[in-house]
Amino acid sequence: MNYYEEIKNELIKNEVSKKVREYVTNKNDLTTYYEVGRLLSMAGKHYGEGIIKEYSIRLTNDIGLGYGVSNLKRMRQFYNIVEKGAAMPHHLSWSHILVLLPIKDINIINYYICISEKDHLSYRELNKRIKSNEYQRLPDETKQKLINDEKLEISDSIKEPIILYKNKDYDRINEFALKEIIMNDLDNFLKQLGDGFTYVGNEYKIKIGNSYNYIDLLLFNYLYNAFVVIELKISEVKKQDIGQIMIYKNYIDEHIKSINMESTIGIIVARENNKYIIKYSTDKRIMVTTYKIV
Repeated sequence: MNYYEEIKNELIKNEVSKKVREYVTNKNDLTTYYEVGRLLSMAGKHYGEGIIKEYSIRLTNDIGLGYGVSNLKRMRQFYNIVEKGAAMPHHLSWSHILVLLPIKDINIINYYICISEKDHLSYRELNKRIKSNEYQRLPDETKQKLINDEKLEISDSIKEPIILYKNKDYDRINEFALKEIIMNDLDNFLKQLGDGFTYVGNEYKIKIGNSYNYIDLLLFNYLYNAFVVIELKISEVKKQDIGQIMIYKNYIDEHIKSINMESTIGIIVARENNKYIIKYSTDKRIMVTTYKIV
């Protein structure tokens, strides 16, 4: 089999396709590079690793720039990860693939392929989320559910910790400063909680008896059809924090939610977790995560 001619023909067809049909360029690129990777893998088994350098020189002479040794090795690597179980990401670009190639774990690659397609991430946005260790910040139970393709609950998507980006210096981080950091980058905060979260209000005023109370953040999750009470704590979670958010949840359930909605969810975002506190809480719709400011 003439591996070189097969590879050259695949790449030439792809170059022609780029010029004729721009809207399918990404799909053609990935299909072509997968096939080239397959042929390079087979050629390497027959002729040794040095064949890539030889093919690179010939392809550059015959087709032009863009087919250096590094690029050909990336195509072969792309073929190998798909063969090991990575999803074929037809809706992503080759730039997305280059961001994913350094990852060794196929489960992690599949997670980022999934969120890239679901959230329509650019390759720069994808790279930012990889660098934030988003997958590593998921609960271990969630990772196993993703591997087994099981249904996720709202708690499965909450990152631990939530990464917050500040755009100015603070003398100290109090609850006011923490809330300001979140509000200045609200979209980032909501996405790190998971899918389906929308903003309702901050310092949301409720009246309990003769006194007013203020919920730090009130959200709604349209996927779970429930209000979400967020309380921010700049210290370790304490048992009174569980009691406070439980009161707020019950108030929302009694006075604000409609009959067709699910029970309100409570999320405490604290500087430090205390798993023993939440372990002995009887309300399974109260969750705790931590934050990290960078």
